[in-house]
Amino acid sequence: MLCRSIVLVAVLVAARGSLAAVELAVGAHTLSNGLRVLLHEDHSAPVVASYIFYRSGSRNEQRGQTGIAHLFEHMMFNGGRRFGPGAFDDLIEGNGGSTNGFTTRDLTAYLNKFPSDALPLVLDLESDRMASLAITQQNLEQERGIVMEERRLRIDNEVTGAMDEALYLHAFVESPYRWNPVGFMADLRRITLAEAKAYFHTYYAPNNAILVLAGDFESEAALALVRRHSGKIPRREPPPPVTAAEPPQEGVRRIEVLKEAELAAVLVGYQGVRAPAADRPVLDVVEQILGGGESSRLFLDLVRGHEVASGVDANNAWGIDPDLFAIYAKARPGKTAADLEQRIDQVTGRLGSARVSSEELTKAKNQLRAHFVRSLKTVSGKANQLGYCEVVFGDHRALLGLEDGWEAVEAADVERVVAAYLRPDRRTVIALVPPSRVEDRS
Repeated sequence: MLCRSIVLVAVLVAARGSLAAVELAVGAHTLSNGLRVLLHEDHSAPVVASYIFYRSGSRNEQRGQTGIAHLFEHMMFNGGRRFGPGAFDDLIEGNGGSTNGFTTRDLTAYLNKFPSDALPLVLDLESDRMASLAITQQNLEQERGIVMEERRLRIDNEVTGAMDEALYLHAFVESPYRWNPVGFMADLRRITLAEAKAYFHTYYAPNNAILVLAGDFESEAALALVRRHSGKIPRREPPPPVTAAEPPQEGVRRIEVLKEAELAAVLVGYQGVRAPAADRPVLDVVEQILGGGESSRLFLDLVRGHEVASGVDANNAWGIDPDLFAIYAKARPGKTAADLEQRIDQVTGRLGSARVSSEELTKAKNQLRAHFVRSLKTVSGKANQLGYCEVVFGDHRALLGLEDGWEAVEAADVERVVAAYLRPDRRTVIALVPPSRVEDRS
C-alpha cells in the first residue's frame, strides 16, 4: 500500500527504455494575508481541480483533543455566512462538479472537480467557509456523532484498522504521529464548542493554507479571482510549532491484537525517516524490492516459496516528521503470526546483508517511476500532488529531483539502509490472534 504523493516532473519511459522528463509549469504566489497559491494550466479539457490544504493534521493536535482535525473535515461542509448548510454540495454538484475532503497526520485537504466556468463560484464558496464557517453546538454534535461512528467502523470493528492503530501507538512514544487521525473515542466525546472555535481560528487561517488550481484557466485571471475572494481574509497568529522528537527505540515491542478473524496476520513497523531525508529515496526502493508486486522478495518467499501467507505488502510512509516503514502479511489457513514474522525477518535480513542485483534494483526504480507517472494523469492528481509536496516537503519545488533521487540509489545504499533501519531488535510487531487461537494455546 503505497502512501505516495508526487510532484513537478513526470518521467516518461520510451520504448527503448530511455527517460525524458516533462516539467509542469507552476506559478507560485503568496498573497499579502499569507495564502499560498499554486497554479498549473492544463487546457486539454474544460475542467478544473481545486485543492485547499490546511496545515492541520492530527500531528497538530494535543492530547485530550485528538480527532479534532478530522472533525473539522466534516464541519467545513456546514456552511458559512453567505452560503448556508448544504449549499456547498448543492451548488458544486448543480454545476456538474464534485467535492470531498480528507485528513492525514500532516494535513487536511478539501478538493473540488468542476467545469472551468464554475471557477468563480468555487472560489467564492471556499472563501466563505474559510472566513466565516458556521460553528454551532448543533453542527458540532451532528458531526461528532458521524466521526464517532466512523471510528467504530474503521478501527474498533475493523481488524486492519485496529492493527494499524496498535502499531502507531506502540511504535511511537512522544511523536504526535502515534494517534490515528480519527482520534480517540473519549476525546471525540469531550471536545467543546469553545475548543472547536479556537481550533478553527488558529488553523483555518489564510497564512496556514495552500490553494492549488490545476486545469483550464488563464493564470492571471485565476489569480485575480483568488485575490478578490480570499485576499481580504485576515491573517492570524501562526499555529504553535509541533514537537515531534522521538526517543530511540531500545528492543522489540510486541503486541497481540485479539479480534475475530478467519486468519492470523502480522504488521511489523520500523522507525523510518522524514520525507525530505536523504535516505527516504533508498527506503522507497527497498519498499519496492520487498513488496512491489508478485515478483517482490516478500511475495516470492512468504506466498509462493514457504506458503505461509496469502498476501503481503510493504509501505514506506512519507511525513513531515519521521514515519514508519511497515510490512503486513496475512496468514494462510493453519499458519500463525509467528510463522509470518519468522519469514519476514529472514527476507529483510538477507536484503541487509547481501548486495541486490542490478536487475532487481532497476526493476524497483521502474516501478517507482510508473507510480509517479500515474499520479499525474489528471488535473486533480496534479493539484493533489503539488499541494501535498508544499505541505510535507515545505516547498513544491523540492521534488524536482525526486526521480534523480531514486536513480542515484545504488546496491550498497540498499544494503546499508536495510541494516540501519529494518533491524529486528528495533521493530514493533503487531500480531493478530483470533480468540480461537488463544484458546488453542491454553
